[in-house]
Amino acid sequence: MHFKRFSLRAVSLAAAMLLAAQVAWAADPFKIRDIQVEGLQRVEPGTIFASLPLRVGDTYNDEKGTASIRSLFALGLFTDVRLEINGDVLVVVVQERPSVASLEFIGTREFDKDALAKALKDIGLAEGRPFDKALLDRAEQELKRQYINKSLYAAEVVTTVTPVERNRVSLAFTVSEGEPAKISEIRIVGNKVYSESTLRNLFELDTGNWMSWYTKSDRYSRAKLNADLETLRSYYLARGYLEFRVDSTQVAMSPNKQDMTITVNVTEGERFVVSAVRLVGNYLDRDEEFKALVSIRPGEAYNADQVAATVKAFTEYFGRFGYAFARVQPVPEIDRSTNRVTLVLQAEPSRRAYVRRVNIAGNNRTRDEVIRREFRQFESSWYDSEKITLSRNRVNRLGYFELVDVDTSEVPGTADQVDLNMRVKERPTGSLTLGAGFSSNEGLGLQFGINQQNAFGSGNSLGIQINTSRINRVIVLSTTDPYFTQDGVSRTVDIYQRVARPYLSVDSYALETTGTSLRFGIPVTERDTIYLGGGVERTTIVPGTFLPTVYQTYADQFGFTSTAYPLTVGWGRDNRDSALVPTSGNFQRLTAEWSAVGEVQYVRSTYQYQHYFPLTKQYTFAFNGELGLGKAIGERPYPLFKNFYGGGLGSLRGFEAGSLGPRDPATNLSYGGPKRIFFNFELQAPFPGAGNDRTLRLYSFIDTGNVFGPDESIDPSTFRAAGGLGISWISPMGPLRLAFARPIRKFEGDRMQFLQFQIGTSF
Repeated sequence: MHFKRFSLRAVSLAAAMLLAAQVAWAADPFKIRDIQVEGLQRVEPGTIFASLPLRVGDTYNDEKGTASIRSLFALGLFTDVRLEINGDVLVVVVQERPSVASLEFIGTREFDKDALAKALKDIGLAEGRPFDKALLDRAEQELKRQYINKSLYAAEVVTTVTPVERNRVSLAFTVSEGEPAKISEIRIVGNKVYSESTLRNLFELDTGNWMSWYTKSDRYSRAKLNADLETLRSYYLARGYLEFRVDSTQVAMSPNKQDMTITVNVTEGERFVVSAVRLVGNYLDRDEEFKALVSIRPGEAYNADQVAATVKAFTEYFGRFGYAFARVQPVPEIDRSTNRVTLVLQAEPSRRAYVRRVNIAGNNRTRDEVIRREFRQFESSWYDSEKITLSRNRVNRLGYFELVDVDTSEVPGTADQVDLNMRVKERPTGSLTLGAGFSSNEGLGLQFGINQQNAFGSGNSLGIQINTSRINRVIVLSTTDPYFTQDGVSRTVDIYQRVARPYLSVDSYALETTGTSLRFGIPVTERDTIYLGGGVERTTIVPGTFLPTVYQTYADQFGFTSTAYPLTVGWGRDNRDSALVPTSGNFQRLTAEWSAVGEVQYVRSTYQYQHYFPLTKQYTFAFNGELGLGKAIGERPYPLFKNFYGGGLGSLRGFEAGSLGPRDPATNLSYGGPKRIFFNFELQAPFPGAGNDRTLRLYSFIDTGNVFGPDESIDPSTFRAAGGLGISWISPMGPLRLAFARPIRKFEGDRMQFLQFQIGTSF
């Protein structure tokens, strides 16, 4: 009975409140003479008036009043909105939401605070925006999601809301990150043909090793696991297991959220052999040409990689004739009784297409024209896959981008047009060049240089090289405009001064060279460039202690100062797949320098050849060879200050830089020679524990060669040789190469440098 009476009173009270509300809302329609707004602090009155469906002179009624309140609430700026009527004046009374005065992150070590602030901004929580308590839960979940992506599953987030003046709040997110969850075990169940250890070695994820601090390979990531499963699937499909499948994956977390166990269940299926390859469909009456592109061979195990390569080759070949929408479908016809499969390649070229527009995205710094001028596929012309691939490779070879990707999208409403979408990811194009070597005679020597390959996003190169050692002082200013003309003729200007002093003593002799040069590069094909140029340089032999006899003799006959006007001609070809981390292709460069007038007359030429052989996806064999020859063409002998030198990184590692070649009898120091030849052999492999990271590599090498005098022939019996191990790393400052070498063949008096490193060099 007591409960019923209480319920009756509650119902009566609710009915009375509802009736009062109806009476309060009921208002006779009237013509609005004025609209006033009360309660604003930061929101502009114009925001209110723009959102109200009512204007001065309109007739007010309850329906319009309800619509007005609804519109103002929809702005998300107010916690309360009321309409009051004062005669024929409509008063809008609002209570603003507090705004976010500041965001503070406490205890965050794994993330940069700006990255966390951006993540919260994406869900609507940022400084200056209205504060909504409903966003706090989303903010905490978003922060936890960021930490989960880094395997920090034990991370906890506590939010503190502190009111401050002017109706604002300060938000503080206190994070207890905890320790990252590590993978303690990876199990593969169901495999019979290949061992579990063999399959686990295919994975990027592992249970940790001594390089895990760098690779983070023992931290679970769903994206990495999916990539590893795809690698596992490709491994089986490339070996004939056409029906291989991953049945399930289980990821188990320990109660303390510190250890994870991954179990992968697989079914291998039977191994199939290709019995025949058959082409079906429309091949533009070029069946024989397409058959030549087939890399699948009957009698061999079914290989999904070869199938994919053939489909890609077919699609690209169709694209050469403008068929951007060509479809090539591989259909395996399986005979399970014999475990053989006939591969049917069904082709439908569809229709030819034009390229309507080329869109470029991701170049925040580099100007559009720098990228577009490398394109060989033009807008409003036939789609050509070969030109598109060439365009992508040319942009990639600029060296300005970490990633260059091109895809095709159909133009809505048309049947024969496509857009090309190029996405690039820029990398820092400023490089710092450092070099060092340590020897017992001279201690540590340092070189320094700064080069900006893409100055101000223009594609032009600006650089300065400085050597501040007491032995070799060099300053070189250089600028290159790769598109001095619209046809792609480049222009390079160099201004330089070099002071070479072979002894630490400030009283020793030196060679001072000051000059300038102008060179033009003329592209003759897509991969070949011819270089033409000229310059003037003045060389002075500065007398001092330990001046070699050959220099003194030359100076006594022809003076201590000589001026030359060299003309240069050269040719270069670059077929490498990447200028930064090449794994295949070759590079060639031939240069000749001819000084026919002036006090010094000579001819000097060099030839360099590099080739990269991909042994597997992880291993690359690299070869580098270089030949240099110089000869006098006038009455004077070949100028000594134009000699070649050898030793150190770039020629023969393990031997001190510039220490090879003929030596002065009095000082036993090398003064170079007009002939040199070097060969470098490298086997590049993954760095132990770094997985397939191509930016960090381990390499072994063997170098051989020597420098020869004017009266000496190139004699292999005098070649020096060294071998060793090295590390190459694409560091933030540029490519770094460190080499530890031991001599294989040396002669008495050779000066060794067992440890050498350089940033910004190759070989």
